[in-house]
Amino acid sequence: MQYFTRKIGLIGGPLSFLLILFFFKSEGLSHEATGVMAVTSWMAIWWITEAIPIAATALLPIVLFPVTGAMEMGSTTASYGHKYVFLYLGGFMLAAAIEKWNVHRRIALNIIQIVGTDTSRIILGFMVATAFLSMWISNTATSVMMLPIGMAIISQFKQTSDREVVKSFGKALMLSIAYSASIGGIATLIGTPPNLVLAGVVKEYYGTEISFSQWMAFGLPLSCVMLYICWKYLTRFAFDIGKTTMTGGMEEIRNLKLSLGAPGKDEKRVLIVFIVTALLWIFRSFVEKIIPGIDDTSIAMIAGLSLFLIPSSKKWEPLIDWQDTVRIPWGIILLFGGGMALAEGFKVTGLASWIGSQITLFHGVSLLVFLLILVTTVNFLTEITSNLATTAMLLPILVPIAASMDVHPYYLLISATIAASCAFMLPVATPPNAVIFGSGYIRIPDMIKAGIWLNAISIILITILVYFFMPLIWSLD
Repeated sequence: MQYFTRKIGLIGGPLSFLLILFFFKSEGLSHEATGVMAVTSWMAIWWITEAIPIAATALLPIVLFPVTGAMEMGSTTASYGHKYVFLYLGGFMLAAAIEKWNVHRRIALNIIQIVGTDTSRIILGFMVATAFLSMWISNTATSVMMLPIGMAIISQFKQTSDREVVKSFGKALMLSIAYSASIGGIATLIGTPPNLVLAGVVKEYYGTEISFSQWMAFGLPLSCVMLYICWKYLTRFAFDIGKTTMTGGMEEIRNLKLSLGAPGKDEKRVLIVFIVTALLWIFRSFVEKIIPGIDDTSIAMIAGLSLFLIPSSKKWEPLIDWQDTVRIPWGIILLFGGGMALAEGFKVTGLASWIGSQITLFHGVSLLVFLLILVTTVNFLTEITSNLATTAMLLPILVPIAASMDVHPYYLLISATIAASCAFMLPVATPPNAVIFGSGYIRIPDMIKAGIWLNAISIILITILVYFFMPLIWSLD
């Protein structure tokens, strides 16, 4: 089925491009704007069907924008060097150092140890640890790191507990890792790629910067509320795991900690860089008064470069070298650049304005109802498409829709961005879902049964918090 879908997409993408480019005509739509629309159609089909790797699809504007006359080559490629690309790159460098020196494992094990040993609290510990790490490290890397710890706990549990209890506990624990990786990413600007796509689109269209601390003021409370609800849902409703105390569970955690040994100099140095970077991001408004011109991107690059300068305990070697950056997901960076190129094309060719002038369907629909429709649509669309590709496609379109509805654009843009990170039903929806599916403890029916209700909960929660809470936090009109 997937092979057939890819074949259809492989043909459908270029075909839609040609049909729009040569046959779609509309009053007020320039040739350049038609070119951007045609390229967007091709990219959307290839992203949805994954006809070729989605990062490779993101390179299409470099070829097609100049060919169609939509944008010049220099303007197109400049989008791939957007400032937020380097913010993400700096974050990836920091994540590489954290993973290299096992700082993340020590943080996770300490959090789990603090929480306790009954099954419900163990799951809470895993969720808090996973969500916290996912705020700073990629969701995929976080879930990959937490998976073996979770599997070790389940193996220990098998020795002392009833088989059915272990089975339910195993499913709940695996899903808790995947879900909290996605939920934790919402909390910070670098936590998940769609957040940075949003920041880039806002910067391109409105010249306004969403700072790290500004995003956290809304993203962190939202993430905490969702995490608590998810924990209660998994342990009380989705899986009835009760409050069984896990014999030997804490001993297993202690053994895992002992295997790490005492914190070394390198771990401590990386942890210092991490803490200082996080504090600089959070309190940047105060730092700017001392160092004018500094922003979130420059802080990220200072952190990344410092890791190449600070010596490790190994002679003549820094905390990270260039070989360590091989693990950085460069494909995500290219995908982000492609999304920024699309956003720039929508703006400079007037396509965004044209779309806004054509939209009459939602006139008269209340904002609350529209947000509910939007969040639901994006939530389920992201079950079958990359969340980064989804936001890259949709956000430039939502800009003119917000203008036509005469509402603050943040309502629409942020609703779609957060909804894209809340796909909980299928293994293909997000990398964390795929990671835990590979554990063997969870099946697709289990994921759908648990995930569909969590999807519904997240849709209602996002709609309510964006409509009522966000304007208070950000003082929106």
